[in-house]
Amino acid sequence: ELPLACLSIMFSRAVLRTASRTVASAPAVVAGPRVAQVAAARQLPFVAIRAFGAESFLDKKEVTERIMMVVSNFEKVDTSKVNPEAKFKDDLDLDSLDAVEVVLGIEEEFALEIPDAEADKILSVADAVEYIANHPQAK
Repeated sequence: ELPLACLSIMFSRAVLRTASRTVASAPAVVAGPRVAQVAAARQLPFVAIRAFGAESFLDKKEVTERIMMVVSNFEKVDTSKVNPEAKFKDDLDLDSLDAVEVVLGIEEEFALEIPDAEADKILSVADAVEYIANHPQAK
């Protein structure tokens, strides 16, 4: 007669073996009322989901620093006048063509294309920061 501990171990191994065979078998036949379906047990791949309802996609501080760098590197801009609230025309003395060039530089920096209708609304560093920080494709 086997001791109780040995019986317990043997029973546990038998249960684990049976369970592993059940999980390891790929297709399982499930009979419906009229149709038999084959359901393969498989693991779904991980899919990263970006929360498009989020308020901001990139950190506003980082966006501000990068936009200020783009504006500061523009040859017609006095770097001492560049700040997060600087307006392209009034504070930085840029004409409309210069402002378009700055917006093009911002597009390059963040690897995206800003539609003309939206680009016309970007009149300051703050406008650019707001647009880029809320754009889902800005990198």
